[in-house]
Amino acid sequence: MTDPLQDPRFFADPYPTYARLRDAAPVRKVPTGSEGRHSYLVTGYAEAREAFTDARLSKNTTRFFAGRPSRRDLHQAVSQNMLATDPPQHARLRALVTKAFTTGAVTRLRPYIAGLVDELLGAWPEHGPVDLVASLAVPLPVTVICQMLGVPDSDRRLVRTWSSDLFAAGDPARIDAASHAIAGYMTDLVTSTRDSPGESLLDDLIAVRDGQDRLTEDELVSLAVLLLVAGHETTTNFIGNAALALLRHPEALARLRAEPQLLGSALDELLRFDSPVGIATFRYSTEALTLGGTMIPAGVPVLIAPGAANRDPSRFPDPDYLDLTRRPTGHLAFGHGIHRCLGAPLARAEAELALGALISRFPDARLAVSTEQLNWRHTRLMRGLTSLPLTV
Repeated sequence: MTDPLQDPRFFADPYPTYARLRDAAPVRKVPTGSEGRHSYLVTGYAEAREAFTDARLSKNTTRFFAGRPSRRDLHQAVSQNMLATDPPQHARLRALVTKAFTTGAVTRLRPYIAGLVDELLGAWPEHGPVDLVASLAVPLPVTVICQMLGVPDSDRRLVRTWSSDLFAAGDPARIDAASHAIAGYMTDLVTSTRDSPGESLLDDLIAVRDGQDRLTEDELVSLAVLLLVAGHETTTNFIGNAALALLRHPEALARLRAEPQLLGSALDELLRFDSPVGIATFRYSTEALTLGGTMIPAGVPVLIAPGAANRDPSRFPDPDYLDLTRRPTGHLAFGHGIHRCLGAPLARAEAELALGALISRFPDARLAVSTEQLNWRHTRLMRGLTSLPLTV
């Protein structure tokens, strides 16, 4: 069996593959890569939710790869970030940045985000073609997180390029090079911020490092890289996927135009329907366990697929139908448990303001190409479009 997660058809539409694998078994062994390696893929909802909270599934990749030969050259600021830690280290690191992404903190950011959305959409033509990804879904969250971290305007295009390269499935050399580029950049930014302090989130992290001495220099750079990348990648995909889903379901789009106050509650169904994260980051079994009736031996990679779990009919009836009246409580688009995306409130605010403005300002927007002509990112981790051509 070839790797089902590397088939070009999977990137365009992963849901038939997810359904086929889930129907065979909600947890199953699958080949990954081209060197005879295998992982265990979790596609069932109940099993995914359980796996997210099972302490026997470790995120400590340093421990997993210790002593194993590797041809990779991934910078440790990327390979050993907060996502690749277990308690208690994870709790310590997460606590340092959580306050920046609370609902209250995001509420205070909403006027800035709304103004930025207005500025971006104001640059759209009144008539003609426009790429929603390049002109809204990318620059909005990139600008917000760069503003929070104090990244200069002139550097933001480079940051976006490196970040995108980190998810280049099947191109390890490109990924490794991007990891060193973005880590080197953030190392330099920490130095310049320390020399010329301001009021950014990076300043707050430096104060923790230099004042309370709770962060090592490596942890500081790693957290900065993680926040920079995670702070916009998921939201870019969220906005693009949600816009496409609405354009492909005109009845849902018409309802939101008539009742714009429904958008806030509709975000969860849009997240469930086409999750911006297809397969969560790497875990491995520290001991043998049984999950979904499948025996998983110790010391093997385990991949949890929120994109598959969110289409599990045992949890969400008629899962392939976009129903904005559905209340998909418990969807796993942002993960679950201690590693649940801490930036979820910010992502929701950005998507709500972007989609709301798009619907009201461009009521006649439509796809400029057929859905078969759309290009999707070639990464099994992220589910997102490379472009979304519209006619407005």
